[in-house]
Amino acid sequence: MSESTETSKYWHTEISEITPETVYVRGYKLDDLIGLSFTASIYLMIKGRLPSPQETRVLDAVMTGVLDYGLEKSGTAAARYVVSCNPNMQAGMAAATLSAGDYGLATENTARFIAETHRSYVESGATDMDAFADDVVADARANKRRIPGFGHPVFRNVDPRAQILKDIAVEAGLWGEPVELYEAVHRAFIKTPGREHFPMNDVAVMAAITVALGFTPEESTALAIIGTLPGIVAHISEEMTSRKVQRSIPRDTVDYEVSRRDLRTDLAAAGWPQEHKES
Repeated sequence: MSESTETSKYWHTEISEITPETVYVRGYKLDDLIGLSFTASIYLMIKGRLPSPQETRVLDAVMTGVLDYGLEKSGTAAARYVVSCNPNMQAGMAAATLSAGDYGLATENTARFIAETHRSYVESGATDMDAFADDVVADARANKRRIPGFGHPVFRNVDPRAQILKDIAVEAGLWGEPVELYEAVHRAFIKTPGREHFPMNDVAVMAAITVALGFTPEESTALAIIGTLPGIVAHISEEMTSRKVQRSIPRDTVDYEVSRRDLRTDLAAAGWPQEHKES
């Protein structure tokens, strides 16, 4: 087909359109959406349909589940370090966002584990969920694979935030079989000696709920990050008004084990010409 007769355009989107008269978001006039709750608008924007009141309430709970990730967390510290040198809100927010990953905040791995484990369960034709869960844990242990979402540095046995989120999801009827299987995996996991006190943490339950709401693993992490941004903004504002400039790591918190070396001797040993001089 010649270039002049091609009908497909370089870009394709079903998300929004700006016309001379108004803006359309997922087919709705933005004028009409103004006043809809932010949580419902997030769902519409990402999933392309309006959520039910129950879905909105549960997603709203997820969005407040990690409202402030705490001053001690690396993302918050990163944001405050950055704005102490570059006092711009967006720079600090970007730094905090980039810290989300395998070891903090990101729900993606847990959401993917829940979805893939349930898919394997359905495909296997198994009827005993607990026995299947025992096999999942045994396989993970044998292959030294980490099961995401279990354990917390502070909470033992139960993460209270996770329990509240679960209760809200159960009440709304959004705690289905994939999550029940994940709970069975957790029961199997805590049979391991030394792991009896490991709770399902808040990130795990957030991941479980986003799976139940139909979000992809990647979208799940995005929602968790969005939920932390009000706290990040508060920390950045506090940092910018503290008038601390160019924060650095205090020397008394560092163990320095740097031995003193002679450059000329080591250059000669490495085969450099003797006439080489340090510039």
